[in-house]
Amino acid sequence: MKLEELTPETLARKIDFSILPKNTTESDILRGCELTRKYRFAAFYTSSSFWSPIVKRELQGFDDIEIGTGLAFPFGSATPDAKAFETAEAVRRGCTAVDLVMNVGAAKSGRWDVIEEEVRLFVDAAGDAVTKYIFDVCFLSEEELQTAAEIAIRTGVNFVKTSTGQFDGPTLKQVIMLLEMCVGTSAKLKVAGIKEPRPSNAISLLLAGVERIGTRAGVEIVEGLADFKKVFGNTF
Repeated sequence: MKLEELTPETLARKIDFSILPKNTTESDILRGCELTRKYRFAAFYTSSSFWSPIVKRELQGFDDIEIGTGLAFPFGSATPDAKAFETAEAVRRGCTAVDLVMNVGAAKSGRWDVIEEEVRLFVDAAGDAVTKYIFDVCFLSEEELQTAAEIAIRTGVNFVKTSTGQFDGPTLKQVIMLLEMCVGTSAKLKVAGIKEPRPSNAISLLLAGVERIGTRAGVEIVEGLADFKKVFGNTF
């Protein structure tokens, strides 16, 4: 994507907007749906599928907006079978996009058989829903991240995702590695855990080839595009 191609509308279509706090209320969800309709974000995410029927109702008629949720969120330590059940339930409750958190402890213990199984069951249970697999890269070595990403891409997830956004986000080196691993495959990269200043960092990552940004700051990022172009318009 080139900077001149970015408008508020095209930028919003690269953002998975989310409301994830533990104390989120129904009124928060309704407000999130309202903002999603207004800006036409690519997706609206809640922290579990508990809210998904309401999101489905509020986004009726907006078929190009994904109804998303986190699975085994945010720790990822559930068993593969439990994750598969949660995935199927999320789809049944109206989700069209599902983001599963990897079992980081299993990966760091070298239990790649567990990672293989949970990704396979996840993809199978998701059916036609868009699948996004979350690593939480801040906990992983370069070798661990490479192995996890290889498994996810090989097994057929639609997106590899850096972070839950609940812990530290990715380094630039990690983003570059994942972008390079996606080249020549059907997988795309979603980045979450964007650091301040979010508008400039998010837009820069999209210009570098990232496909989606997962964030609660969707409005801030879209409304920051004009300032970004003023500052960096002759650079990109």
